Amino acid sequence: MQTKQEILQMIEDEDVEFIRLQFTDVFGNLKNIAITPRQMEKAIDDRYPFDAAAIYDSLYDPQEDLYLRPDLDTFVILPWRPQQGKVCKIICDVCDRDGHPYEQSPRTILKKVLEEAKKEGYTFMVDPECEFFLFHTDDNGIPTTITHEKAGYLDVGPIDLGENARRDMVLTLEEMGFEIESSHHEKAPAQHEIDFAQGDALDIADALMTFKFAVRSIAKRFGLYATFMPKPRTGIAGSGLHFNLSMYRDGKNLLEDSDGSPTETALHFMGGIMEHAAAMCAITNPIVNSYKRLLSGFDAPTGVNWAKHGEKALLKFHTINEEAKIELRFPDPAANPYLALAVCISAGLEGIRKGTEPGEPNAEYGSVLPGNLKEATHLMEGDELMKKVLGEKLLHTYALLKNREWDDYMLQVSDWEIEKYLVKM
Repeated sequence: MQTKQEILQMIEDEDVEFIRLQFTDVFGNLKNIAITPRQMEKAIDDRYPFDAAAIYDSLYDPQEDLYLRPDLDTFVILPWRPQQGKVCKIICDVCDRDGHPYEQSPRTILKKVLEEAKKEGYTFMVDPECEFFLFHTDDNGIPTTITHEKAGYLDVGPIDLGENARRDMVLTLEEMGFEIESSHHEKAPAQHEIDFAQGDALDIADALMTFKFAVRSIAKRFGLYATFMPKPRTGIAGSGLHFNLSMYRDGKNLLEDSDGSPTETALHFMGGIMEHAAAMCAITNPIVNSYKRLLSGFDAPTGVNWAKHGEKALLKFHTINEEAKIELRFPDPAANPYLALAVCISAGLEGIRKGTEPGEPNAEYGSVLPGNLKEATHLMEGDELMKKVLGEKLLHTYALLKNREWDDYMLQVSDWEIEKYLVKM
């Protein structure tokens, strides 16, 4: 762990002139307040106040005083910013006026889940696979869904027009301390994937927020826009955010028997996730567009099952580099990674406690995922585990805003409707 004096000395030695105090709102959007080095010691010692509206958008208690407490281990210099008068970022916890963790902060929620797991003897490692699109911007710098490439899965340059941008993203991320396992072109034109080495669940959630920030910043240097929208174009594959989870006790992986089959612990963990999968979708697949990916076919799962092989399963039990993992294939990159990991791990742990059976691999779907955000939100509101993990206040506010999002979507008249009905009706 880095100390306050080490951070302050690093700021001075590296000629840092701007520090971004970063945190994540309920919906997974990265926020920040920028301060100068003169204010950094005060921010570390006394916390830094900010407007609580940044957590909930328009719905918040104006009586709440919230503060940012920098997590010193997340200090990183941003390589794409000027090298004279450097800029750094540091991820912050949100706390109240008394210095207690703010219970509705996504990072606090994940920390609480991981602490409860630790008390039961479990630790989790996660390696994510994050997909995204690189599109052109117009003459005014506004993002479009236009691409000139025709590349497909694992294609290389020159057909892969995003190859140079993706290379710079990987090199930049490694300069920031990431361990990148691989990167490649995905199935759809302009679609890419970058995979991290495994890390502690909290560290990976932090890393995903920094990852999105870095990828967008590097894409802009190439005149491109990186979008993590799950389904930006009709008729092509959408983008997923797959989590590969490993589960340990006393350094031993608990997921695989000596014959390569899943242990009872692994089966019950998957059973717990499957039991709550539909209710979790409002968190793991949190926007209207998420359900265009889930319902459109391609490789996205539509039902609740597990498999040892098979790209369309909700969960996949497999071994990577002799390490057993459970791959969660339904989340998408619009998700808040702190909340997505919190609800998935909590559901799995409940499955272990209850001995929930997942059924046979590749079985016919016992149930299906929600068809839209409205349905997903309703299922979330009625799920007791979701209430426990998120807290009733956060769940209520989140559901209220998601229902408003759905209602706003339903008020829009789409081009499809005009083309389908205008002449015929």
